Amino acid sequence: MKITVCELPDQRKSFDTAWGDLVDHVRAEHSDLVVLPDMPFSSWFASSDRFDREVWAAAVRSHDEWESRLRDLSPAIVMASRPVDFGNERYDEGFLWEEPLGMLSVHAKSFLPDAKGAREGSWYDSATAEFVPVEVRGLRVAMLIGSEMWAPRGYEAEHVDVLAIPRAGDIPALGDTMQRACSLAQHAHAFAVSSNRSGAFGGQAWIISPEGQLLGQTSADEPFLSMDVALHATKGEMRHFDVFAH
Repeated sequence: MKITVCELPDQRKSFDTAWGDLVDHVRAEHSDLVVLPDMPFSSWFASSDRFDREVWAAAVRSHDEWESRLRDLSPAIVMASRPVDFGNERYDEGFLWEEPLGMLSVHAKSFLPDAKGAREGSWYDSATAEFVPVEVRGLRVAMLIGSEMWAPRGYEAEHVDVLAIPRAGDIPALGDTMQRACSLAQHAHAFAVSSNRSGAFGGQAWIISPEGQLLGQTSADEPFLSMDVALHATKGEMRHFDVFAH
């Protein structure tokens, strides 16, 4: 399968242009899986420690409206997260989108940071920690959202092919975050694939092998990265992996 990761801008005017560029890239690469950043379809609001109901409602509406635009990336599977209301509670919900089935909830964020630039606990609730992969097109895929990379447990006990990590900045520093992602890939025996917001948020999307090796990453000049990853079933549950870089 071909996996695409990206870094996308926070500013909405810039985002629209970048989205068109991403669509062109995905179509040219014939991508099978596209990972987007954490809650990509609104500006980042969780830098404030004061909840604003109107700002939250606008972010929810924007993600609902953009759902139809995910078809721009079809036939690729798309993984990202979105703000959702669930009764009186609010969550950062990880999703998988696939045509024609549409949106599938994969995982709600359970490990919320409380640090400068990321006052997420003021904006939405911590979900029950559940780390259960989902199956799609013969693959087992899983998700951690941003700071959940630092949660006490994750998918170490599961057989996972792809671990998607949508991000919105990096807490702690980027270098530590990447090292953690390499460790997670090894423990889950999975490709760890992550996308991020660009600019002040740090950017740098990446693809990491199940052996914990950084295979490629984006930059401000090259904000999209696509790689062919061949998964071959072998004896029992074991798999081996071939990577064809571009």
